[in-house]
Amino acid sequence: MINYAPSLRNRRFDTRIRLEMYVSTYVRDQPQRAVALDISESGLYLNSLLRDPDPPRTPIGLEIELPGFDETIWVAGETCRDTLDDYFYGFGVRFTDMALLHQRMLRAYCRGARRRATWTSS
Repeated sequence: MINYAPSLRNRRFDTRIRLEMYVSTYVRDQPQRAVALDISESGLYLNSLLRDPDPPRTPIGLEIELPGFDETIWVAGETCRDTLDDYFYGFGVRFTDMALLHQRMLRAYCRGARRRATWTSS
């Protein structure tokens, strides 16, 4: 299992990858759809409809369908930061637990996306 606890010097393990897709979230057993704006092996950033902000470290369940994969990834996480504007509630999620198979799928997706980004920027 991967240790998702960030070090004091570097709070993010890898660079985030731009990604816009729907994600199902579950906070306090309440389902809600959100839009992922970016993702990495250690977390993602979501926008949802306006609602009351969650306290930091609120447990959250995520159902993610990565492009190019047939299986849905289930992830446990916790909120780590948030922003409000006139239209959206934006919040970061730090992954805390997921199945080993889903870790491998997420890692493969992120590495492939970073490689593609490197090729297109060269």
